[in-house]
Formats: sequence, C-alpha cells, structure tokens
Amino acid sequence: MARASESWGSRTGLILAMAGNAVGLGNFLRFPVQAVQNGGGAFIIPYLVCFLIMGLPMLWIEWSIGRFGGRHGHHATPFMFDSMFKKRAWKYLGAFGIFNNVAVAAYYCYIESWTLSYVFHSVLQSFSGLSQVEIANFFNDYISFEKSTTSLPYESVIFYVLCLLLNTYILSRGLKGGVEKVAKIGVPLLIVFGAFLALRGITLGSSGSPAGCQDCDTFLGLNYLWNPQFSSLSDPKVWLAAAGQIFFTLSIGMGTVQCYASYVEANEDIALNAMSAGWMNEFVEVVLGASIVIPIAVGYLGLDWVIENAGFNMAFQTMPYLFNQWGAYLAPLAGFCCVSTHWQ
Repeated sequence: MARASESWGSRTGLILAMAGNAVGLGNFLRFPVQAVQNGGGAFIIPYLVCFLIMGLPMLWIEWSIGRFGGRHGHHATPFMFDSMFKKRAWKYLGAFGIFNNVAVAAYYCYIESWTLSYVFHSVLQSFSGLSQVEIANFFNDYISFEKSTTSLPYESVIFYVLCLLLNTYILSRGLKGGVEKVAKIGVPLLIVFGAFLALRGITLGSSGSPAGCQDCDTFLGLNYLWNPQFSSLSDPKVWLAAAGQIFFTLSIGMGTVQCYASYVEANEDIALNAMSAGWMNEFVEVVLGASIVIPIAVGYLGLDWVIENAGFNMAFQTMPYLFNQWGAYLAPLAGFCCVSTHWQ
C-alpha cells in the first residue's frame, strides 16, 4: 500500500494549519454582519445548531476521506473518490475539489495583496487626515488601473504578484518546512492581534466620539450586535444564513480539508483533531470577531451609520479610518494587527 511521502510534524501544527485554513474574513467580517442582519444575539442559536448538526459531522467526514486517500497516496479529491467508489463518475465529481481551490487561491491572493497594500499604506500613514469617504475612494482607486493611490504605477498588480510569489515560496518549502511552520507562527499571532483589537473595541466606549455624535459608543455597538431578536428564529432565511456561515467559515465542501487530512498518520485521532480545529475557529469568530468591526465602527461613526452601512466592505473602506483615530504610533500597529487577522 502506498504511503504518503510527507506527514504533519505534530498535532499542534496540524490543528493550527487547519484553523488557519478556516479563520479569516468569514470570522472577523462576515459573521458580525450576518449576526446584525439576522436577529442579533438570537442568531447564535441557529448558528450553533448548524455547527453541531452540520459543521462537525461534515468535518469528520472530510477528515476521514482525506486520511483514507492519504493511505493510498492520494492528496486530491478526484483520486480519493476514485479509490473510494467503483463507479468512475465519482472522480469527475471530485474534480470540483481542485477547481474550487484554484478559484479560492486566486481570490484570496487578491485579498492578501490588498492587505499587503494596507500594511504599506498604514506604515506610510497614507490615511492620515482622510475622512471615511476619502478612504473608501482610496481603495476604489487602488483597484482601478487608470488611477493609483501613490506614484507607484499599477500598484494593485505589483502587490498581487508579490503575494503570488510569497505563497509559491511557502508551498515550495513543503508541508513541515512551509505550511506547518507558517501556521505555527501565523495563527498564534492572529489570535494575539485579534485579542488586542477586541480589547480595544470593548474598552473604547465613547472616548472616541466626535463632537456632536450622540450614538458613538462601542457599548451601543455590542448591544446592537448581541441584543437578541427571538422573532427572527421563525424565519427560514435566518437558518439558511447560519448554515451558509458555517460552510463559509469552516471551509467545508471545498476539498481543502481532505487535502490537509491526507497527510495525517494512520493512528491520528481525526475526530478530536477536527473538533479542536472547529472549536478554535468558532472561538475566534464569536468571541474575537464580534468584538472588533461593529463596536469600533459605532464608537467613531455612530450606530445609525453602522445600521445603514454594515457590510463586508467595511474592512478596507472603513477600518483604516477608525484605526487612524488612534494616533501616529498606535494606528499603524492596529492596521498591521487587523491585516494579520485577515491574512490567515
């Protein structure tokens, strides 16, 4: 029987890599927006139900498929499905596991390039003195080939190529020397940086309120996010939103989990590993993610503004403005921390 040429160096590295695969935009941006749009604190009920009856079982299934494929030397879903089922048509279905990841890799490389640009401009303090609208236009110009946020021509293309090269280099280092090593450094830093931003969001209160703003208070933001609207539980769309969030945040149904799990040893406890990675993702999402974007935005822009503008684009069109209010030293640090949480 063919054996995998590589395997994870440690259980910690495996769990952190799996968590790094799942933790990202869905935790820090999509979850709080989904919560405020689908019942506030009551959204946690269908969310946890979907996690328990859909998320965890799907993780166990995908980990099992991956380990089975790895025992036969297969690390991609078409070959895993071909070895699992007698009918050849299954391997063509498994091909979606490759196409999905190619599309996701292209998409997230672009998001990474945006965050790299964010670091660059945070350090240069390019956002200093800009209004929220001006910062939103700043990033609209960034994605336009006809304009540039700096004198650097085709800035978005340059940062995108840099991210492609960086990702290619990490992957070229292999499993232990590349993916696992980066996960062991990046994921703990993500949690530390996320905790720093969450603490700032919780303790800011109304101290950042501009003159004349009557509803600029982070506690109003937390109340807006977590105040339960139990009537929403009878709406099927809320349950569908919770199920969609679970699929998005755990990265299931894409082929990535199977690929990672194909490198585990035969005696690994995949049930425990899957639960560890899954619950780590939920902690980051519910505890940290919900304490950053919405509360801080309310603290500086007001509750009415957030109610009207809450959306996925708040990360790069709003957060630079919010962090820029923290001063010449803390603003670049906060921008770097926020970028690190998205980078994973």
